[in-house]
Amino acid sequence: MTRAPSAPAPRPGHTPPSPPTAIPLSDPALAERLAERMVQVDAALDAAVASADALADDASRHLVAAGGKRFRPLLTLLAGELGDGSRPELVDAAVVVELTQVASLYHDDVMDSAPVRRGAPSAHTVWGNSVAILVGDLLFARASALVAGLGPEAVVLQSRTFERMCLGQLHETLGPRDGEDPVEHYLQVLSDKTASLLATSARLGAMFGGCAPEVVDAVTAYGEKVGVAFQLADDVLDISSTGDESGKTPGTDLREHVPTMPVLLLRQRVARGEGTEQDAALVARLDGDLSDDAVLAAVVADLRAHDVLAETRALAARGAREAAAELAPLPDGPVRQALADLAETLADRTV
Repeated sequence: MTRAPSAPAPRPGHTPPSPPTAIPLSDPALAERLAERMVQVDAALDAAVASADALADDASRHLVAAGGKRFRPLLTLLAGELGDGSRPELVDAAVVVELTQVASLYHDDVMDSAPVRRGAPSAHTVWGNSVAILVGDLLFARASALVAGLGPEAVVLQSRTFERMCLGQLHETLGPRDGEDPVEHYLQVLSDKTASLLATSARLGAMFGGCAPEVVDAVTAYGEKVGVAFQLADDVLDISSTGDESGKTPGTDLREHVPTMPVLLLRQRVARGEGTEQDAALVARLDGDLSDDAVLAAVVADLRAHDVLAETRALAARGAREAAAELAPLPDGPVRQALADLAETLADRTV
């Protein structure tokens, strides 16, 4: 086995930025390159959300300043490393996907009444629903202006991704049609609402890195599948983790009666007559008033102990394995290894 190259010695007077942590990177040279590029992304992101209007500036910076893993822009930069990772278009593409993600969070938190995001109060709890929605729109506009500079193909890709995200939110809000399988409906919601932007993040990176079409298609398929696995893992963590670990209030989706995979699997058992009396009682409690913190905590505890959580873990792990299988057309090297490690980490993060 070829030993990975050692990291280059720091330049005199140069302190390398901290390596990104949202994606596991075992190659030191790759980690330093991406860390340096992420510094550029953060600076460009800060400039993109700036506004001469004081309220718009404060509200637009709120979630950006709260941090987050910057998972999507990092995926764009990583995919770009399959070609020429130094191209300046990659920084703009990375900012576009992060702006799109952050804008969607402003809207999601209003619809879900989520009190916390990225460990900070949600924007709607600080400024109200109307301001949060308008700031989300403002950030979508900034993303659109930036993507216009990347050319027509990127504009079309971003608009189709935005459409899928909206459709995913719409279908989540309306729920499955009569006769539609709720589990399959939910998986499609995840694909549209969450995975579409991850697929686009990877695709933009490979495109602007100058990769061959088969590589662009492979990382796009990978992003789609890893995105669904990522959200299924989040469904597990929403129940199994503490608020300090996830940056979100445990059981927020349960309180707002937003469907998640463990609950859908439990409902499916009861509807098919395969559940126990305790299962039916738990479904009834899930359908009841969960505004009281103690009541919500008791429901979360019962779901933590239920095997539908293990079933959801297994679905997330299977999705992560399927995502890793899409990497076959990629050349061997540290980028492919990092993407494979990410899929494995997603499978493990629910344990």
